[in-house]
Amino acid sequence: MGLYDAYLATRHRLHDAEPPAHVALVVTERDLLADGAFDTLSSAIGWAFEYGAERVTVSVSVLDRAVAPTLVRELRRLDTPTETVVRGPELDGGPEQGSPDAATEAGTAAAADAPVRILVGLGGKAEFAGAVRELASDVAAGEITPEAIDETDVAERLLFPEEPDLVIKTGAERLSDFAIWQSVYAELYFTDVNWRDFRRREYLRAVLDFQDRQRRFGR
Repeated sequence: MGLYDAYLATRHRLHDAEPPAHVALVVTERDLLADGAFDTLSSAIGWAFEYGAERVTVSVSVLDRAVAPTLVRELRRLDTPTETVVRGPELDGGPEQGSPDAATEAGTAAAADAPVRILVGLGGKAEFAGAVRELASDVAAGEITPEAIDETDVAERLLFPEEPDLVIKTGAERLSDFAIWQSVYAELYFTDVNWRDFRRREYLRAVLDFQDRQRRFGR
């Protein structure tokens, strides 16, 4: 660790505010196709736990479905400090990536209680659509009435229902199609640094920025 990184780590350690317990990293397929990108992701996940996180969620947006199976395969090989669940498009003729059926299947199959969860190629809109479809099916089956539906019913049908405290996006000030429902009260941190240049100091800057904020949760 360099001197500057050590300085940031000391500031973090001495800060009065708690660090984010749930950190989300938003990356793109282009980010991960660069040399060394998977090593950077492994390191970033490690830094999150080193500096106080209890859970890490990674969202990988995918424009070219042809590369999705490769990304899923490589992400399952990540060296992370704790159990990791990777979810992405089926490799053997499953629902088309990004479709409502894929979202519903992913939501109902989510034994996603691992400390690290990685979602490949399913955006927030498709995930939310899947939850709505499942609710509509439950209404049609008489298992729930429309009047009884509340926020909890929607959240329970999402792939990863927990809400992140801090969302980190590299490269541009756009959140993309990430966890629309879950991130509504999250603190967003955008850095101009591209993913290939994301280092410990960038992560610490994000955490310190989070600790300096006064969270309002929509109030």
